[in-house]
Amino acid sequence: MSSSIVSRVFIDAVATEMASGIDAAVECWMAQLESVLEDSRLTTMGRLQAVQEIVAHYRATAGGTRMRCSEA
Repeated sequence: MSSSIVSRVFIDAVATEMASGIDAAVECWMAQLESVLEDSRLTTMGRLQAVQEIVAHYRATAGGTRMRCSEA
C-alpha cells in the first residue's frame, strides 16, 4: 500500500472519529435543552435560566465567551 493511500485512510479515520464526537456532543446538548424545555416543574423563568446555564457550560467548555454564529 502506498503512503498516499495510507495517509488517506488515516485522514478518513480521524475525520470519521471527529465527526462522531461532534455528533455525540450536539446530541447531548440537544437532550439537555429538550429536558429543560419539557420540564413541567420549571417556570418560564426557570427554563430560561436553565438554558442559560447550559449555554454558559458550553462556553466554559469551549473556552470562548461568544459563539461565532451570533456575531453575524
